[in-house]
Amino acid sequence: MKISKTLLTIAACAGLALSTAACGGGGDAGGNPGEGGKVTIGIKFDQPGLGLKEGSNYTGFDVEVARYVAKDLGYTDVTFTEAPSAQRETLLQSDQVKMIFATYSITDDRKQKVSFGGPYFIAGQDLLVKADNADITGPDALNGKKLCSVAGSTSAKKIKDNFASAVQLQEYDTYSKCVEALNSGSIDAVTTDNVILAGFAAQPQYQGKLKVVGKPFSEERYGVGIKKGDTDLCTKINTSIEKMIQDGSWQKALDSTVGPSGFKPDATKNPPKPEACS
Repeated sequence: MKISKTLLTIAACAGLALSTAACGGGGDAGGNPGEGGKVTIGIKFDQPGLGLKEGSNYTGFDVEVARYVAKDLGYTDVTFTEAPSAQRETLLQSDQVKMIFATYSITDDRKQKVSFGGPYFIAGQDLLVKADNADITGPDALNGKKLCSVAGSTSAKKIKDNFASAVQLQEYDTYSKCVEALNSGSIDAVTTDNVILAGFAAQPQYQGKLKVVGKPFSEERYGVGIKKGDTDLCTKINTSIEKMIQDGSWQKALDSTVGPSGFKPDATKNPPKPEACS
């Protein structure tokens, strides 16, 4: 009978697992700030410069901000788990993660389901082109050009609808493939948030070969996703973000992760001031 129960438990864990987080119910994501111990944090696993998993290593700006905040809140054991865009709300609502740092834009619609600390970065949609490209200076210079984005994304369509009706849209299933196509010359530009583009351009194989145009045309406020209504945690996260900015760690983290691409964030918006918790 003991064997049967064990097998059932293993099967249940396998069926419920959405990531590398340990199987368990509410509370496994971590205790209250200041209590120490373990905390589970959601990040992206496939965004170079922001959230990237390589073997057992986790790198990127989101990862560095998450580590700083977790340590400042008193957590001594951090577990990172993958937080795909479509699963972020579910991961928080089901207590599988305590916080999410995953290019998670703060929107009114998302605020109906979860709460946010931050923002800790303000991004904007931009373009990635070859470093020697002088023709593409912004979204309105894309008529007749081949533009790549990920299937299902609205980024490329926004350009076609609002800036360059004659742009030729190309879609791949990942941004990595878009960037590879740009580097090989089969497309002319890639579009998504500027800091995401900078993360790709900062990869060793692309350094000096690609650049972010630097003319953002949207605003994306990256926040720390937390469970709906947890204003105490939100307040503590905001205090940690402000501390990270003031002691220079925020800039150091940005420089070491996406800095090699030459990317400079909009200084009129970054570093941002966290919003009031509600």
